[in-house]
Amino acid sequence: MPTKPRFVIFAHNATYDKLHQTATLGLTAAAMGKDVIVVLLFWTLKKLADGRLNELDFPPEYAIQAPEVARLLKERHVPLITEMFEEAKKVGQFKLIACSAGLEYMNVDAQAVAGGVDDVMGLPAILAACAGAETTLFI
Repeated sequence: MPTKPRFVIFAHNATYDKLHQTATLGLTAAAMGKDVIVVLLFWTLKKLADGRLNELDFPPEYAIQAPEVARLLKERHVPLITEMFEEAKKVGQFKLIACSAGLEYMNVDAQAVAGGVDDVMGLPAILAACAGAETTLFI
């Protein structure tokens, strides 16, 4: 039986715009029947541990436009990042993986992210799980 195409996102940046792209691309790929793996690294792990994935923060270079974009997102009822991750799990194969080294580097206890991820893995296991992916993105 042929395996489903894998769609991998290495999520490193944790500002809202980057997390939004991670969530929408992951949700779309899952809905299209792809096996989606989102690997949370560095700042995404810290933000998850702090319970701030849905925070509407933007890069400093876009500070002037941030209030308008935040207003439009709310006005247009754009789903929260966490809602998109949950929807992706409902419509297809979608896994959130925490990098164990990233947890250590960011001083985040694995228990702090346990409820928000499907697994905690080291880099060798992550690379093995992602090997042969049809699409690999670093966001």
